[in-house]
Amino acid sequence: MTHTATDAPSQALLADDLQRHLVRFGGSFTPELIARAEGSFVFTESGRRVLDFTSGQMSAILGHSHPEIVATVQRQVATLDHLFSGMLSRPVIELSERIAASLPDPLERVLLLTTGAESNEAAVRMAKLVTGKHEIVSFARSWHGMTGAAAAATYSSGRKGYGPVAPGNIAIPTPDSYRPDIVGPGGGLDWRRQLDLAFDLVDAQSTGALAACLVEPILSSGGVIEPPPGYFAALAQKCRERGMLLILDEAQTGLCRTGTWYAFERDGVVPDILTLSKTLGAGLPLAAVVTSDEIERTAHERGYLFFTTHVNDPLVAAVGNTVFDVLERDRMDERATHLGGVLREGLLELQRRHEVVGDVRGRGLLQGLELVTDRETKQGADALGAEVTRRCFALGLHMNVVQLPGMGGTFRIAPPLTSTEAELALGLEILDRALAEATA
Repeated sequence: MTHTATDAPSQALLADDLQRHLVRFGGSFTPELIARAEGSFVFTESGRRVLDFTSGQMSAILGHSHPEIVATVQRQVATLDHLFSGMLSRPVIELSERIAASLPDPLERVLLLTTGAESNEAAVRMAKLVTGKHEIVSFARSWHGMTGAAAAATYSSGRKGYGPVAPGNIAIPTPDSYRPDIVGPGGGLDWRRQLDLAFDLVDAQSTGALAACLVEPILSSGGVIEPPPGYFAALAQKCRERGMLLILDEAQTGLCRTGTWYAFERDGVVPDILTLSKTLGAGLPLAAVVTSDEIERTAHERGYLFFTTHVNDPLVAAVGNTVFDVLERDRMDERATHLGGVLREGLLELQRRHEVVGDVRGRGLLQGLELVTDRETKQGADALGAEVTRRCFALGLHMNVVQLPGMGGTFRIAPPLTSTEAELALGLEILDRALAEATA
């Protein structure tokens, strides 16, 4: 049966009818079908306009249906879309050169893939082959993907019920300044002591086969947690002392979202392997693994194999080149810094107005807002987060709440870099109203 926006008896019945053949894969679906999207907005089949404060799946950094992306897809799909994996094309060569040029030395070798999980899979596989070891260290609230090695290094959710993961995966505490587990004399997070203790435990559990540390510069699914300045330099030193490679997963933070081209720039570190995804394709399936010439050469000499169907596809590589065109021309790093300041000030104003807003954190246009039932105890507010999310959508704002027990009151706010100040103001106004109504 085919329904239109005008013949459905009710939205609930429409949703039930259309979902009956779908596999549910986590969370719940939004209550209305989306018909189209443009810029910072998605439009439902019923004609409602909804402001998208998540850039799709945290990916559409240039907004939806950006005219230059549309033109690139139309042109490229008509000339060269997909090739045998061993064939190269000009868009792939050009994008690899541009990614390398945007990064500090020695990051210069690029492998183009499709998703974040796939790029992390390829990075971990490379690290294991190059080091000859197999143990992988990650944050206890990490999210790196749903495939084998990526899922084994993901601790924020999804571990129960699927049987054993590959041996050698070790979690270390997340350096959460809002909820410090190890405190210094002033009551704040003593991250140096926490990191020392973490690697004492890593060393105790290791069989002497530590290959790599795979972490996000800002943990998004873990609650928009940004480790303190200096943390990653100290973490890199821990890795060097043990002969481990440092892999940074910049799926959500890469390509200007945080106000710099890459989030790791703040800390003055350079990873051994960098993974990119989401933002690289601006909503299309494009990811990358970037590493040094030395690591790539060693991996190649040892027979590195990551032969997948859509490796180095020309269609999405052409899109990646257009993404770089727009980011460079429009100075999107500077724009994200400015708009991030506007957004943050608006969120801080909401914190001043609403007692349930416990914390505001993040960088650039990746901000987190955490709701609590009590500011003193910092008790999480999962039910309130769910209600505010529902109210926002009904009022015309799509928000994304962290889907973790005890973290359901934490919003991940990541509007497109192309957003206007007026659109940010509209989102803040709707969120303000939703908070007021949900707590009335």
